[in-house]
Amino acid sequence: MPPLRCPNSLNSPFELVGVKVDRIKPTDWYRTRIVGDDVTHIDEPYIKTFYRCNIWHVRGRDRDMIVDSGRGVVSLRQYVPTVTDRACVAVASHTHFDHIGCHHEFDECLVHFAEADFLSRPTRENTLADQYVSDDIFTGLPPQPYLSEEYAVRGVANAKLIEDGDVIDLGNRQFEVIHTPGHSPGGIALWESKTGILFSGDIVYDGPLIGDDDPASEKDYINSMERLLSYPVRVVHGGHYPSYDGARHHSIVRTWLDQKQQNGK
Repeated sequence: MPPLRCPNSLNSPFELVGVKVDRIKPTDWYRTRIVGDDVTHIDEPYIKTFYRCNIWHVRGRDRDMIVDSGRGVVSLRQYVPTVTDRACVAVASHTHFDHIGCHHEFDECLVHFAEADFLSRPTRENTLADQYVSDDIFTGLPPQPYLSEEYAVRGVANAKLIEDGDVIDLGNRQFEVIHTPGHSPGGIALWESKTGILFSGDIVYDGPLIGDDDPASEKDYINSMERLLSYPVRVVHGGHYPSYDGARHHSIVRTWLDQKQQNGK
């Protein structure tokens, strides 16, 4: 499959397993799409689908919110004007490398206390970059001087800690923090009861779900999914793959739970 190309991409070929892959201009790295409810979807189209994080920008009356910030190989605040024109709080659904790469660019960052150390002192190991980051997860490489073997997430100083039941207030919008361990110990989802919107992070999305490597987290994952099944969801914006409606949410979670039960978990 030939590499994706955006108009005006920098034609700077890079050899990747015998295939020439372009270096992409920073102005072409991100794409944005308005999805309704004053929510904008931002992503990095030159990262292959399985590894590509969804970045969600939510407009509020008094301030905005970013849920996750992508890989961090190109500045989000510099190249996505949507996130630069107002005060904006950056929330980490969890601290894997593909979700917190640009958090250091924001003055206010929120993270669950169970993963606060990972956000402030990220390593290739504790962000899982050592397991997944290589040139072959891209269809077009980030601008120079990016090198996959040197990739590292920058730490965030003075992040604010959040926990289950906290509310993130944007003035006219309030998002409840739901602690959802299972994919990671400090994973969270955000629930807006007024609109029925759930930002689910990586605990559930419409694609292959991945648990924590720790076998002890399996029960946590089941508990998190059972809890999310109880919410009257209208739309889910996940950490990966396309958004989906409440009926699909119920189907994904119920099927997953049934499979766990059949496997004797």
